[in-house]
Amino acid sequence: MHTGAATSTAGPASSARQTSLRLSAGEALIEGPLKGYHHETYAFPLPGADGGAGAVRWKCREPRDGIHWFDRRWFASEQALIRALSGRVAGVPEVMLVDGIGLQRFIEGATLGAWGGPGTVVAERHLRQVERLFGELAAIGPGSLGVPALSPGDTPVADGDSAGFAAELLRFTEEQVRQAHLPHYGELFGALGVPEDGLTRLAGRMRGLTPRPFCLLHADLHRENFVVDGHDRLWTIDWELAVFGDPLYELATHLHLMRYPARQEAVVTSRWREAVERVRPGSSQGWREDLPRLRAYKLVQSVYTDTVRAGMSTGDGPLDPNALCVTARKLEGLLGGAAQLLGMRRVPGVREIAAALLRRRRAGNGRAGPVPGG
Repeated sequence: MHTGAATSTAGPASSARQTSLRLSAGEALIEGPLKGYHHETYAFPLPGADGGAGAVRWKCREPRDGIHWFDRRWFASEQALIRALSGRVAGVPEVMLVDGIGLQRFIEGATLGAWGGPGTVVAERHLRQVERLFGELAAIGPGSLGVPALSPGDTPVADGDSAGFAAELLRFTEEQVRQAHLPHYGELFGALGVPEDGLTRLAGRMRGLTPRPFCLLHADLHRENFVVDGHDRLWTIDWELAVFGDPLYELATHLHLMRYPARQEAVVTSRWREAVERVRPGSSQGWREDLPRLRAYKLVQSVYTDTVRAGMSTGDGPLDPNALCVTARKLEGLLGGAAQLLGMRRVPGVREIAAALLRRRRAGNGRAGPVPGG
């Protein structure tokens, strides 16, 4: 099974839970809520023709209330997008309407992360399927799907304007992540030494990006969004961040999230180039100069988003010293990797980061506690 039940705050009376109860073959057969930041998700079989449970499980997904999106969404409906991809992208789950409710097929198997976490080698048989996905996505150009945008009034970046696409990424992160969270997390940013102008520092580097023809991007291709089924087939799930844009951004995001060993990263990069050029010539133009720039953005973006997430995760519920230390170590690694890009004079250590998170926690809920050992 590729996702386990989460310790969610979603109550049994939630809309997603009620829908699952109504459609499933029985309450005891419902699994969930499943782990996931953006959605509350349940998996269950539908009633079969004989009155028993069907052989296939389906997912009922609804956005969680009050969730902040750290990446811009483009499409109004993930399910509408997945339906449009049927026949064009091999490894997407089936979508079915039941009593007017869209359900996604639950892929039985294990995520690619279960085969090996970030930093480990991905098996060749799975890598070939990732390469195929790159080509399938590159073949889908802007305007070719007919799926409504989330904000129809928004003017999309012109096809091929890679610099404009990158500028929009920077603008969203600056306005919707950093500035939007300054009232609650500004002191935490300051305590960690994260500068206010970290994103604007990158803007100049992005202006000279090479134009490349746009295509569909999944934009979140990490190990937990690939599911390997019992036949070793790779499925791609969680399309909520998909967008039309610079194809090189897909590679930059994928490499950032997967953390391949250096030798395999070079192989993946080469195969990406071959895959996208076969279907849309010019898609890898200027990659050697531009890939480091886009990866620099991903590093800096991660500092801002993960600092906010760390503040959120340590601000609610009982204090877990072990989880706090894990979070502090992760932030230490992120800050160290992005320090030069951000112009940071020094990188705080684990204990200093943990202390800053605890101060933020006290400011948020009035609770106090000792700084765990790092």
